[in-house]
Amino acid sequence: MSRNTSGPGWSGDMLDRPEMVQAFAAQLRRVLSDQAAFVAQVRRDAEAMWKENPPEGYSSFEAWWRHSRVTSPFAEIQELLETAAKRTFRLAARYEKHRHTIPDARRAAVEAKQQQALPPAEPEQQARPPQKRRTKADQDFLEMIRQDRPA
Repeated sequence: MSRNTSGPGWSGDMLDRPEMVQAFAAQLRRVLSDQAAFVAQVRRDAEAMWKENPPEGYSSFEAWWRHSRVTSPFAEIQELLETAAKRTFRLAARYEKHRHTIPDARRAAVEAKQQQALPPAEPEQQARPPQKRRTKADQDFLEMIRQDRPA
């Protein structure tokens, strides 16, 4: 892993904790939503400007055609950004399922098989049930990274 003096270094092991993934997904969703809103504003302004100030020398059909060629990419970009923001929920859910829920269930099944194979143990020797992980999606992802890394 390389260290960066201007900010925290990045490595994939930073996403080993569910709260880090939740924070990352929430922050990414906010950024994508902000960019979609920006594109929507530019699109709205471009459409209004074009309708109020059509270029001279174009027929009405040609003006409409050029208008649609200019403004339709804004609509496509806005839709893609909004879809990407929605998919951050899928990102976090899949991560939680495949990195924690399924492995925890498998580990519990293996431990249950081992418990059945072993003779009964003393009460203080019995394994504790796995604890549920808490997530903090409101925390800032980069702040969490900074807290993990020594200065």
